[in-house]
Amino acid sequence: MKSLIASCLALGLSIPAAAPLAAQARSEQGEARKEMRAGNLVSLRDIEARIVPTMRGAEYLGPAYDSTAMAYRLKFIRDGRVLFVDVDARTGRVLGRSD
Repeated sequence: MKSLIASCLALGLSIPAAAPLAAQARSEQGEARKEMRAGNLVSLRDIEARIVPTMRGAEYLGPAYDSTAMAYRLKFIRDGRVLFVDVDARTGRVLGRSD
């Protein structure tokens, strides 16, 4: 690994850092927690408890939170296809599904 990094640096290539992405994800999660404590969001557990059972035959892969849209995107996989359910985090209302 060290030789790969050294070779990239010698060629003047930059190596993208994963740290900014991880920091952004932590920031989004922190924002969601703050909004939920303030009573502005429906809890993710409540949303999952309502949505996951409706996705029969699909495996739940997990959520993502968009603080700008104040929405959760729940990710599923069924028959090799990735499916998304977008949910308004303020009301718990389903905004859209990719089926």
